[in-house]
Amino acid sequence: MDLQNAWNVALKDLKTYARKPSVVYSTVAMPLIVGVVFPLLVHYYITSSAKGLSAAAAPRLLDSFSIWFIIAAAITPTAIASYSIVGEKLQKSLEPMLATPMSDGDILLGKTISALLLPLVAVYAGSLAFMSLVDYFTHSLLGYYYYPNWHIGAILLAVPFAALLCVQVNVVISSRMTDARSAQQSGVLVMLPFIGVFLASELGLFELNDTNLVILAGALAIISVAMFVVARATFQREEILTRWK
Repeated sequence: MDLQNAWNVALKDLKTYARKPSVVYSTVAMPLIVGVVFPLLVHYYITSSAKGLSAAAAPRLLDSFSIWFIIAAAITPTAIASYSIVGEKLQKSLEPMLATPMSDGDILLGKTISALLLPLVAVYAGSLAFMSLVDYFTHSLLGYYYYPNWHIGAILLAVPFAALLCVQVNVVISSRMTDARSAQQSGVLVMLPFIGVFLASELGLFELNDTNLVILAGALAIISVAMFVVARATFQREEILTRWK
């Protein structure tokens, strides 16, 4: 693969997304909601609930909220990644790129890069806001700053791999569909396993401690690489150029 070709594809896609505010807004909304609304809920629990939030119970609640950054990473790239092929096909901007000598790997890598950049910036910005606000609201309760810690570090390690998996799945779906909305709706389903892991942890069936989060990050990395191989194998530019009318 030629990294320069891939970067050129990524730059072209980023310019396209910049002209579509709805795609940008849908990408940054959830990380910002998690980063701002969840700390406000913590503040509410501390100050307004009948019994208040105890110092002993606070860490578990904070860890539970922080897991949502992995879920956000598995959702936020959906709008961009699902648009990356089928959306461009419908806008008549895909054919010129597919007609170039660039390899399928160059195109897919470029689209992966463009679909990852904005979601990762949004998730990490949301996590920074989350940690700052939580520390501000809980310092008087705990007597120390809860963040940063190893738990949030393990979560932020898993974030890029969750986002990468979402991108790869959505690129595969987008390359097989002819309707942008259907591609996006199908792509959102990638979040279901992450919701399942979260629910299992809340029910006590699975503990999302630091070690398990690092294992999760490793598993996501392996699956993401495998999905890139699948995407490259199933990406048929001739079929896209001739079958979609």
